[in-house]
Amino acid sequence: MNFYIIIPAHNEHDSIGITLDSLIHQTLLPKKVVVVNDNSTDETQEIVESFSSKHHYIHLINSKSSNEHLPGSKIIQAFYKGFETLDEHYDAICKFDADLIFPPNYLETLSKHFISNPKLGMVSGFCYIEKNGEWILENLTRKDHIRGALKAYKKACFLQIGKLKPSMGWDTVDELLAKYYGWELLTDAFLKVKHLKPTGISYNKASKYMQGEAMYKMRYGFVITLISALKLAYKKQGVSLFKDYMNGYFKAKKEKIAFLVSEEEGKFIRNLRWKGMMNSLK
Repeated sequence: MNFYIIIPAHNEHDSIGITLDSLIHQTLLPKKVVVVNDNSTDETQEIVESFSSKHHYIHLINSKSSNEHLPGSKIIQAFYKGFETLDEHYDAICKFDADLIFPPNYLETLSKHFISNPKLGMVSGFCYIEKNGEWILENLTRKDHIRGALKAYKKACFLQIGKLKPSMGWDTVDELLAKYYGWELLTDAFLKVKHLKPTGISYNKASKYMQGEAMYKMRYGFVITLISALKLAYKKQGVSLFKDYMNGYFKAKKEKIAFLVSEEEGKFIRNLRWKGMMNSLK
C-alpha cells in the first residue's frame, strides 16, 4: 500500500528528528512524508531539511499561524496545508504527531490489516509514555479509540467521512462518522508507539473549554456530555476540568455554534454512545 503521511509540527526540535528517523527505518517505507512546520521558532525547519535532503519522499512546508498551542483547528489547518500538496495516488493517509517513535514494522502491519479487511477504515497501535524510566501505556489509550496522535485512514473511508474537521474533537467525530458509514476500526495492541510528550501537556485554559464545545458540536446532548466530561476529567486527574468542559458545552449551546454533524448523524452518535456506556456497565 502507498502510505502518505502528514506531520504538523510546531517547535518540535527535540522530537521531530527522532520521529522521522523511525519512519525512514520502516520495513514498508512511506511513499510521501510531509512535515508542516507551523510557525516554529526553534530548529524544527533545519532538522526536517536535513532529512529531506537525503530522502526524496520527505518534504517540508513552512506555514504561519499563531504561536498559541490549541488542539483541533490549528492542527487540522496545518494538516490541510500538507494535504493540498499531495496527489491522489495514496491508498492510506496518516496524520501523525511530531513526537512519536514508531516500531520498524508499523506501516507494514497497518498495510496487512487494511488489505486483509476491506471494511477496515482506520487502524493504529497504542501510545506509551515514559514514566520513572519505564514505558507505560498512556492512560488516555483505549482499545476502541484511535488516538489523534497516530491516525491512519484507508482512502475511501477518509473521503467518505468528509476528511478531517478543523475543530476540537476532530479525532472523535472521524471515528463516529466512520462507524455511521459502516467502516470498522482497529487498534493493534502489539504495535507499541512511544509518545514523547503526553497528550495535553501544553494545552491552555481556552483549549480545555473547547473540549465541552466539541461535545456540543457532535450533538452529544446534555446527559452524554455530563457523563463524558466526568470520565475525561477523572482520567486526566483534574476535578476542575469537569467544570471547564461543562462551561464549554453551555457556552457553545448559548452561542448556537454550528454542529459538526447532521441531525441524523447526531442521532446515530448518541445511540452509539449510549450503547457503549451500557456495555461498560455489564
